[in-house]
Amino acid sequence: MTYCVGMVLDKGLLFMSDTRTNAGLDNISTFRKMTVWETPGECVITLMAAGNLATTQAVVSLLDERSKSPEERQPSLLTAPSLFQAVRMVAETLREVIEQQGSGGLRADSTFNATLIVGGQIAGSPPRLFMIYPEGNFIEAGRDTPFFQIGETKYGRPILVRAYDPAMSFEEAMKLLIVSFDSTLKANLTVGAPFDYHFYETDSLKRGAQGRIEQDDPYFQAVSKGWGDALKEALDSLPAFSPERR
Repeated sequence: MTYCVGMVLDKGLLFMSDTRTNAGLDNISTFRKMTVWETPGECVITLMAAGNLATTQAVVSLLDERSKSPEERQPSLLTAPSLFQAVRMVAETLREVIEQQGSGGLRADSTFNATLIVGGQIAGSPPRLFMIYPEGNFIEAGRDTPFFQIGETKYGRPILVRAYDPAMSFEEAMKLLIVSFDSTLKANLTVGAPFDYHFYETDSLKRGAQGRIEQDDPYFQAVSKGWGDALKEALDSLPAFSPERR
């Protein structure tokens, strides 16, 4: 399983993904699920993937190959006139890979399914964020849906819904995401550190701050412990249940 989040902020876009893949509790591996392409001054595109590993790696490999030699391999992601058109290319590539591997038509519950988050900015347009479904259709983030989650979404969603604020700085939003990822990690063994992140600042048109957070990272451990202690204190502060009053 996987957990990835893409978030729209006033300052730009924030991406974070785990790296765990497994085929059983005794076969756990680490794979990077985030890919960033850029042409400095022209465009930056970030993709995160959840689903069948063979499918997601094939999609990324095809897009990467076509982007490295745009004069020979068309269409190239980095020559798209808009992010919408770039997302259409990604969706078409996803459909292409699923059709080749599945050879039985597109099905949302297919063994070869995958879900993608794609976001970034192309010069002349604002930053945009999309989620692509296994069937190849997609939706865009907006005021009512300012972030997307893919993979194991349910455990990390409550804190995002309660605490998200578009005016957050990247640092504040990162703290929120670490709490979300920590909650997911503790509830589901198929999600695990290290976690990759990318900050994209609006109109920078270049790759932003990137990094990887290990599970033993001091900041991650401090946030994890602090959040756990705060939850216990909040629970203790609530009035006790009394059967006699009901």
